[in-house]
Amino acid sequence: MITVENLTKSFPNGGGTLRALDGVSMEVPAGAVCGVVGPSGAGKSTLARCVALLEKPDSGAIRVDGTDLLSLDGKALRAARRQIGVVPQGDSLLRQRTAAGNVALPLEAAGVSAPQRRARVAELLDLVGLTDKSSVYPDQLSGGQRQRIAIARALAAEPSVLLADEPTSALDPTTTDSVLTVLDRARSELGVTVLVVTHDMAVVRRIADDVAVLEQGRVVEHGKVLDLVADPASRIGTTLLPETDQAEPLRPTGGDHDVVAEVVLVGFAAVGALLPEASSRFGVELAILGGGLTRLGDTPVAKFRVGLSGERSEAALKWMIERDAHVRRAPVCVDGAAA
Repeated sequence: MITVENLTKSFPNGGGTLRALDGVSMEVPAGAVCGVVGPSGAGKSTLARCVALLEKPDSGAIRVDGTDLLSLDGKALRAARRQIGVVPQGDSLLRQRTAAGNVALPLEAAGVSAPQRRARVAELLDLVGLTDKSSVYPDQLSGGQRQRIAIARALAAEPSVLLADEPTSALDPTTTDSVLTVLDRARSELGVTVLVVTHDMAVVRRIADDVAVLEQGRVVEHGKVLDLVADPASRIGTTLLPETDQAEPLRPTGGDHDVVAEVVLVGFAAVGALLPEASSRFGVELAILGGGLTRLGDTPVAKFRVGLSGERSEAALKWMIERDAHVRRAPVCVDGAAA
């Protein structure tokens, strides 16, 4: 588990100071993947560097599995750093070393014996799907393969936390998917807690359990991805879901339909059956006016703009809400005023 409390960090800036982090607090559960997103200059990379102890914050607390990292020094601090694997932004492999040699580097620094090193390197190359590239040098690898080797190297010392700074930057969609598969395997097979700094919402959509949004050094939104997509006030939730056609405004009654609403459905059962069952059960016509399906991790999620027509349209909508559909609609008007 990663816990960050009221973290601040400033840098000199043309005679003044730039506050890169301004009271950042967040928590990443053990074994989860958390995406940190936000515009350029929001403080994402600074946060990752502080958690990795590559930058010292001005104030606040950073705890990994209950240990306050900022209270440590000497041998205890070095041991804590070994529990945090870092995949830096950009190509960080040593050109004079093979893929296997790069993965072995932290094991050599830790004094691990040669037989143990070879066994660990073989395990990690298998994890990232590059066993056949063990003797190949970085310049002979593709960008995605180099990134996967960098992840294997970061995992070599068996850390409990993995920090990845823009791990899919400048990669094509297919290569991006292979890198994200490796990060997901690190979480699912090794139990590593993963913090991913990214500008790419596809990363959040593909592997994140949690997401934190930074703006101007502050956390403006944080939570579980599946909770946020169900919240109509969530900006990140709206970004992750398909857009709906806004040509027909939301209204309680009138127009071509008795009720028009936006409905978010989460999970296989809800996405596949809830709308047709509501239509059949209550004898109403239900039209899909816009929206579509997506997948967040392994969970299908749908966002539809629907129109319901029939005497029991209100009852059908209420029934869907009772079965965990998330509905946004206009307030009912009474004598021209919102009730």
